[in-house]
Amino acid sequence: MPSTADARAGRVAFTHPGFVLFQIARFLIVSAVEMQAVAVGWQVYEITKRPLDLGYVGLAQFLPGILLFPLSGHTSDRFERRKVLSACYAGYAICLAVLLALTRRGISSVVPIYFVLVMIGIVRSFNGPASRSILPQLVPEEHFANAVAWNATIFQGATILGPSFGGILYAAFHGPSVVYGVAGITALGAMIATFRIKPEVKARPREPMSLKTLFAGLDFIGNNKLILGAISLDLFAVMLGGAVALLPVYAREILHTGPWGLGLLRTAPGAGAALMALVVAHWPLRGKSGPKLFWA
Repeated sequence: MPSTADARAGRVAFTHPGFVLFQIARFLIVSAVEMQAVAVGWQVYEITKRPLDLGYVGLAQFLPGILLFPLSGHTSDRFERRKVLSACYAGYAICLAVLLALTRRGISSVVPIYFVLVMIGIVRSFNGPASRSILPQLVPEEHFANAVAWNATIFQGATILGPSFGGILYAAFHGPSVVYGVAGITALGAMIATFRIKPEVKARPREPMSLKTLFAGLDFIGNNKLILGAISLDLFAVMLGGAVALLPVYAREILHTGPWGLGLLRTAPGAGAALMALVVAHWPLRGKSGPKLFWA
């Protein structure tokens, strides 16, 4: 039987209020985004019945991140990350409100939806760097590893619950309106929780904005081959994993199911990732990690 001290050590990151609030906010916003993804995918395919349009859904959200990555990373370094995250979560809520308004008007074209998705892609491009870099400001260095473990676990929990809940709501209320409404309220909850975070802001040297500072991250990655290799592997894995955009076609035309089935399909990768996280936690990779990741 583990002692009380050992049990507390396993969740030591939660003794820091800022970390708790951040995890609440992150769980809510990831759930909201996953609910939106299920609703948009099914709605777009219902309108057009063309798989190509589902590819455009992913493209509309992907391109802003590619075009804005130097600016978004620089913003995360230059401004208080709590405020950047709060602004991003407010942006998500506004985009979801616009999707709700468009749906209530009974739109028959997907063009307005693509426009909103581009806005979501812009918000996501700023949200990613700020969300990943705020963690060291919420816990001391000795608790950072525990914080990272819980951060990944809670993220996977949201990717499991969000899509399934969104699909059930879509099916139960015969449309995406309720999904967008619930997701918007969830995003507002994430914004409120983030506002209450009081991170430990450490003084950092700030250089004038220039092309050198904008692309400093690329220089750092290029000079660190280990990081470059890990990021390259992740890049190709994500690129080839984009087939999940076609899940509405698979759910409707092959499995002959409804939006609830699409929600379950989008839940499956998160469930698999959570299961693998447990496996790696008990049997960590020791030696030759690169080849194992390559084959994975």
